[in-house]
Amino acid sequence: MRLHLIAFVAGLIAATAFQPLGLWPAMPLAFAMFLWSLTQARRLRTALARGWWFGLGQFVLGLNWIATAFTYQAAMPAWLGWIAVVLLSLYLAVYPALAAGIAWRWGRSDRRVLILALASAWIVTEWLRATMFTGFAWNPAGVALLPTFWARAATLVGTYGISGIAVLLGGALWQLGDRHWRSGAALAAGASAVSVAGLLASPPQRAPAGLAIRIAQPDIDQAVKNEEGTDELALDRLRRLSLHDPRVPHLILWPEAAVDAPLVTGLLYADAQAEAARLRAEMAAAIGPRDLLLTGGIGAGSRDGRAVTSATNSVFALAPDGRILTRYDKAHLVPYGEYLPMRTILAPLGLARLVPGDLDFDPGPGPQTRVLPLVGKAGFQLCYEIVFSGQVVDRANRPAFLFNPSNDAWFGSWGPPQHLAQARMRALEEGLPVLRSTPTGISGVVDADGGLAATLPLGRMGAIESKLPAPKRATVFARGGNLLPFLFALLLAAAAIAVRRRSR
Repeated sequence: MRLHLIAFVAGLIAATAFQPLGLWPAMPLAFAMFLWSLTQARRLRTALARGWWFGLGQFVLGLNWIATAFTYQAAMPAWLGWIAVVLLSLYLAVYPALAAGIAWRWGRSDRRVLILALASAWIVTEWLRATMFTGFAWNPAGVALLPTFWARAATLVGTYGISGIAVLLGGALWQLGDRHWRSGAALAAGASAVSVAGLLASPPQRAPAGLAIRIAQPDIDQAVKNEEGTDELALDRLRRLSLHDPRVPHLILWPEAAVDAPLVTGLLYADAQAEAARLRAEMAAAIGPRDLLLTGGIGAGSRDGRAVTSATNSVFALAPDGRILTRYDKAHLVPYGEYLPMRTILAPLGLARLVPGDLDFDPGPGPQTRVLPLVGKAGFQLCYEIVFSGQVVDRANRPAFLFNPSNDAWFGSWGPPQHLAQARMRALEEGLPVLRSTPTGISGVVDADGGLAATLPLGRMGAIESKLPAPKRATVFARGGNLLPFLFALLLAAAAIAVRRRSR
């Protein structure tokens, strides 16, 4: 049990490597501790248990922001938030357990094989975590290395591949600390070689920044989001924050669900249609005659035209006259946030969505590129969608940038910086700038190398006046997608097999 506790503590240490703490050396240290604990396992089920305890520690601490969401609604008690964090972590810890079991099975007699096998298995199991049961891709280990040179490998092997590199660095630290100089140096050199290859495969972008952009952050707290008059307050702030030099055409960016009233409706009643048209006109009045507004908004659906039966979480491109130029509907919906899974079972038990209302949202078709006046090709990822590596861009029609409106006001002080870090990883992987507008922060402009060109911190009303960063040419990862981390995992597995045979 003592060694299970060490694995759990290692998971807690790993969680500190993510934002907002950002102690990135903690990730290799955590993997070094975890790898050592696996060498002490005598049976497969013990190794599985150590992986599970490691995952539990990482997820319980790293996902503490989920509990904050329960404090903003009255359908369920706030204390249920921490139960939700623990229950989710109990499930998510299965994936590190699976990786640990695979690594122990192949490498229990040779620590070099153990390290290589764990790096390979970690890549695959993180992809599984992002895919199974709608997927929960939050905080893959590779995101912790964003401030480092090793993150440059994202252009080649993606974020899941960098998670494998994090394991290799942990293995190198363990080996060097135990005076196994040659294997420790080889592991560190191998991890660095992949990063150098990624850096060389994606040369710096020298194109100048383009269009003027203005990102509004109205600082509308979630506690008042659904109170009467909040839409009017939000519109007033957004209009004022959108003011700019009228001589220069601007792309204006507003957050997810900038107002709660629907911008389009499936209701056939004349007054409902007129109300949606009036709201669009009021929003468009905030921009100049040569501007374009991209805003998050709600669409109301109806099967019969007489009653609202569903909704969409959408991005609307509005012309200065209020016309909808295009619309993107969020595809990757959040369980319990935008729909209630197993509604027929859970609803009678008193469980509900975390947001007000009982309607489920309809999913959109997935990543799409739209050609718009002023900006050209634009891609969209609404809120949580941006965390899914390899799933954010229409590869057949590459955009020039991604717009990621979000509402992170639910998620305390830990969720928003973690969300921003993952958006930065998508920019680095794809070689595309990412523009974020949120109601309470963190809004920002991310360049095509994942760097922060401008940000607005949490809890501040303001606007970002900037230029749209230029895209880079498609990275290797942008062309190959998640096939590339799988190939990297196969390479690591082949290396583990080769070392194992040689040691025999």
